[in-house]
Amino acid sequence: MPKKKTGARKKAENRREREKQIRASRANIDLAKHPCNASMECDKCQRRQKNRAFCYFCNSVQKLPICAQCGKTKCMMKSSDCVIKHAGVYSTGLAMVGAICDFCEAWVCHGRKCLSTHACICPLADAECIECERNVWDHGGRIFACSFCHNFLCEDDQFEHQASCQVLEAETFKCVSCNRLGQHSCLRCKACFCDDHVRSKVFKQEKGKEPPCPKCGHETQQTKDLSMSTRSLKFGRQTGGEDADGASGYDAYWKSLSASKAGDAGDREDEYDEYEAEDDDEDENDEGGKDSDTETTDVFSNLNLGRTYASGYAHYEEPED
Repeated sequence: MPKKKTGARKKAENRREREKQIRASRANIDLAKHPCNASMECDKCQRRQKNRAFCYFCNSVQKLPICAQCGKTKCMMKSSDCVIKHAGVYSTGLAMVGAICDFCEAWVCHGRKCLSTHACICPLADAECIECERNVWDHGGRIFACSFCHNFLCEDDQFEHQASCQVLEAETFKCVSCNRLGQHSCLRCKACFCDDHVRSKVFKQEKGKEPPCPKCGHETQQTKDLSMSTRSLKFGRQTGGEDADGASGYDAYWKSLSASKAGDAGDREDEYDEYEAEDDDEDENDEGGKDSDTETTDVFSNLNLGRTYASGYAHYEEPED
C-alpha cells in the first residue's frame, strides 16, 4: 500500500505545478502585451505609437524610456545585476538606459539580464508585415499577429487581413494530393490535406497537437472547426455553363458580356427619351409662368391682414360695405 500524502507534501506538489505553469507562461507572452510592443505616447507631439527610443514622427527623445525586456521605467535594484553601479540611488531616464535594440527600436535597461537576453529572444526580430512588407523601422504603429495564419501584421492591415485570411486558394475543399475531402487545413499555405497526405517525414507531430502542414510546417486546424471558404473566380470556366462552346466556357463569357452591353445601350436610349419628355414639360411650365403670377396677384390684391408687427401696428381702415 502506498503511503498517504501529507498536507505538506500536497502543498509542495501544488507549488511546483504552479511554478512550472508560470515558467511556461513566461515563454508564451502575447505579442500585444510584450513591453517592446507596448503603446507609447510622445511627450512632444502627443502621437500614439509603438514603444521606441525616438519618436517616429518628430524624432524627440522620451523623458521616461521603457525597457523593452522588463518594461520598467525606474531602476531601483541594489544588487549586482546592474552593469552601472548606483548603490542607494534610483536611476531614471537615460541614466537607466544601457542599449537600443536593433530589431524593435526600443530602449533596453542597464540590467545584465536584459542586456544579454533581449537581443536573442526579441519577438520582433523578423517582424515584417505580410501585407505591406514593412518592418518596425518603416512605420510608427504596433505589430500584431494574425489569429489564423500567425503571420506578422502592422496596425494598418490587421483587420483587412484577418477578414480575408480564411479563404482557400482552391475551388473545392478537396485534398491537394488526392480527390478526397481535406479534413486538415493550413491557413498559411491556404490548402487542405486528408488524413493520409497530412503526414510528413520532415516535420514531426507533437503529442496532443494537430499534425503540422507537410509544406511549411505550420500547425493545421480542423476544417470543420473553421468558417473556411473557397476563392471564386469571376473570369474563367466558372462563369460559363458546361455545354458552352469554346475552351472551358470562355465563349459563353464573351456572349454574356456582349448581351449585357447591348442591354445597357437600350436602357440608355430609354433614359434619354425620358429626359427629353421632362425638358418639354419644363418649357411648357415656363411659358405659362406669367399667367400664373398674374392670377396670384389678383387673388391677394383685396386681402387685408389688419395690424401687423412689420407695419408698426399701423391703423388699417376696414372697407365699408
